[in-house]
Amino acid sequence: MDYRVGFRPPQFLAGGHRQTLAGFLMRRRLRWPFPFEDVVIDAGEGVRLVARATWQERPAERPSLVLVHGLGGSSESSYAVSAGRLAFSLGWNVLRMNMRGSGASEPLCPLLYNAGLDTDVVAVVSAVAERTPRVALLGFSLGANLAALAAARSASRLPAGLIGVVVVSPPLDLAAGVAALERRGNRLYQRYYVRQLQRDYRARQQRRPDLFAPGRERGVRTVREFDEKITAPHGGFRDADDYYTRSSSGPWLARVEQPTLVLSAADDPMIPIDSVMRFLPSANGRVRHEVLSTGGHVGFVARSRAPGFFWAADRALAFLNELA
Repeated sequence: MDYRVGFRPPQFLAGGHRQTLAGFLMRRRLRWPFPFEDVVIDAGEGVRLVARATWQERPAERPSLVLVHGLGGSSESSYAVSAGRLAFSLGWNVLRMNMRGSGASEPLCPLLYNAGLDTDVVAVVSAVAERTPRVALLGFSLGANLAALAAARSASRLPAGLIGVVVVSPPLDLAAGVAALERRGNRLYQRYYVRQLQRDYRARQQRRPDLFAPGRERGVRTVREFDEKITAPHGGFRDADDYYTRSSSGPWLARVEQPTLVLSAADDPMIPIDSVMRFLPSANGRVRHEVLSTGGHVGFVARSRAPGFFWAADRALAFLNELA
């Protein structure tokens, strides 16, 4: 069956910007309605992460879904809440990961995350695999790059219980994505991300003034400038270009061992589709790429079982349910 048949966005919502903004606006009020447990996970070198876990009645008998948020997000990000709510209704245990320094992880580990820290994702998946025999991974945007990187570069370190991976709107070439943000038509997104990054840096600086110098975020106007001044030096990279080169998941896709779905939109305003497509021919048979003519960036707004008209969550769970 053609996967595109079920994606029927309203005509007035066709287009990358419309899909992106509609997805944000239609899901911004979504909240997690179920009880959850904060699971603290030791990722090594003093890094502790929090995954918000909602378990089924007999969790060991159910598959578990680990959700990885994007830039400036957390376990409460609307796309993670939407996908998690659908997964839980279908019988999955749901664990909404918070990257280091984000959301519920921030009080325990106020460090900077970056797009190359696939070891943190591996730590969370491994911890979940100790409690349930089957685990799947679903990442969005920057979190999609991390999920793909974990499945590829860190394939040998992943538990045998990992059954599949889905990545939605992945920036497989980070430099291309950052360059796209600097286009005139993307100023709204650029401003939004920069303000989030500045706010988060100030929060970390207040908690750990020994690690983060005050005022370094001032005057930053683009994500690239933030990465050059802050992300790269704190992550052990030479500069922003070195960070993007070493952290992009695209060149690693050929090493993926688990069934993996890459879900993209041709009109994604933040990720040029050619920067995704050029890596797929070299990927092995484990990677399936589905590209829609519209959908924007983590938009995919259409009728869905997932709350907030998030069709991508429906597609992801259909793919993973077949594996589970």
